[in-house]
Amino acid sequence: MDHSNPLLKDSTSPQKFFTIGEIMLRLSPPNYEKIRMASNFDASYGGSEANIALALANLGIDSTFFSVVPNNSLGKSAVRMLRSNDVHCTPMILSTPEETPTHRLGTYYLETGYGIRASKVTYDRMHSAITEYDFDKVDLNALLDGYDWLHLSGITPALGPGCQNLILNSLKAASEKGITVSFDGNFRSSLWSWEEARDFCTKCLPYVNVLMGIEPYHLWKDETDHSKGDFKDGVPLQPSYEQQDEIFRIFAERYPNLKCIARHVRYAHNGSENSLKAFMWYEGHTFESRMFTFNILDRVGGGDAFASGLIYAMMQNYRAMDMINFAVASSVIKHTIHGDANITDDAQTIRNLMNMNYDIKR
Repeated sequence: MDHSNPLLKDSTSPQKFFTIGEIMLRLSPPNYEKIRMASNFDASYGGSEANIALALANLGIDSTFFSVVPNNSLGKSAVRMLRSNDVHCTPMILSTPEETPTHRLGTYYLETGYGIRASKVTYDRMHSAITEYDFDKVDLNALLDGYDWLHLSGITPALGPGCQNLILNSLKAASEKGITVSFDGNFRSSLWSWEEARDFCTKCLPYVNVLMGIEPYHLWKDETDHSKGDFKDGVPLQPSYEQQDEIFRIFAERYPNLKCIARHVRYAHNGSENSLKAFMWYEGHTFESRMFTFNILDRVGGGDAFASGLIYAMMQNYRAMDMINFAVASSVIKHTIHGDANITDDAQTIRNLMNMNYDIKR
């Protein structure tokens, strides 16, 4: 008997999604407690690329995740969680102590903010399995064979030189195979410096088709004289339509491989209430989404939910305005769900929010 995923039976998208990154153990004190007060922790798993694979799989997209985890109970538990959410894990590597000497799964601790107190993340991921594995042993052409969409982020290359080579070589392999590539810069100041991130992520731009966010990248006014500055210098975190449209157009002119550029804009009223909207450049035009204001249950993964929402909407051939509104609504929904990923198994739920329909569904 052939085995298949029953969730994909009625899928309207034949595209197969693939992503590469690190999955980590997440430990968080319950009830908005601080770590120094905690006597126990809630355990779950997360990581930017894994979050996107999980969200898409729950929406019925054929999704595969590639990573390296130690062949121990923690690594196996992370794989089990992914598989329980219908993410394909066949290519994942469960490494031996000889392959990854420290033999550990990365961990992070989350203090969930409340009111005026912001959330706080503490990483414990140094020498995790993915950073110690020799990816020269991986045939990337074979790994990516048969897939239509590859998603990568700027978090994985921040983990070390081996991961940088993995990401850049994967981008090149995907480009040669004609795979649609999306990339989210996802800067993490605790992992590398702003200039290191900009230097590396700019190298990725020639291979990207769908760009999430406008940083961290160099967009020099003069490539031969960097003293003249970057086009993004002075652009506020909450830009006007005109300011965002100008930056999008400069990106698109410099990198004609870019088919879509999108970024969400956050307004933090306090640690528990935010507003979100987004801008998107697509088919030569800049679109601005609706603004959503909401209370926060769990903020982690909001950007990943935006990315997964946009990818899903593009795969489903939504109209441009529906694409960007669906992406923002996906992020807003995530803020109401515990854990890293947007575990929403009904796209209609997101579309209802997108259309600002809050009635109970019976």
